[in-house]
Amino acid sequence: MVQNNKIKVLFVCTHNSSRSQMAEEYLKKIGGDRFEVESAGLEPTSVNPLVIAAMKEEGIDLSTKKTQAVWNLFREGKFYNYVITVCDRKNEKQCPIFPKPFVQLKWSFPDPESFSGNESQKMEQIRSLRDAIRSRIEKFVEEVNRS
Repeated sequence: MVQNNKIKVLFVCTHNSSRSQMAEEYLKKIGGDRFEVESAGLEPTSVNPLVIAAMKEEGIDLSTKKTQAVWNLFREGKFYNYVITVCDRKNEKQCPIFPKPFVQLKWSFPDPESFSGNESQKMEQIRSLRDAIRSRIEKFVEEVNRS
């Protein structure tokens, strides 16, 4: 499971357009070379333009990032040490069960598609989501480093 001493992590959300993309990039940035990270969605679309803008504020470029289907990774027989769902509770039951052993974690974050208001108000909500995901990733890296 840990090849080349890398901990394999998959982040899953509904569209692979926001939450899982942010989590993937933060784990790459904060966790460094210790992790091999991917993200995928149940029904992949494209990366949310407001998420691209919010992450650019952090020095992370998602403008050329593609989305991918979690089921394709499952069919490829990929193995992970951690599969972390970042969808809201109502959608996480649709996530596939990957071959064990792995640790499944469920981090419930709101779907940016549900954010309301004008573009400026939505951007503020996305920044809050981004910051919450970054904070959760920092905590995850600390926990893994202690174990």
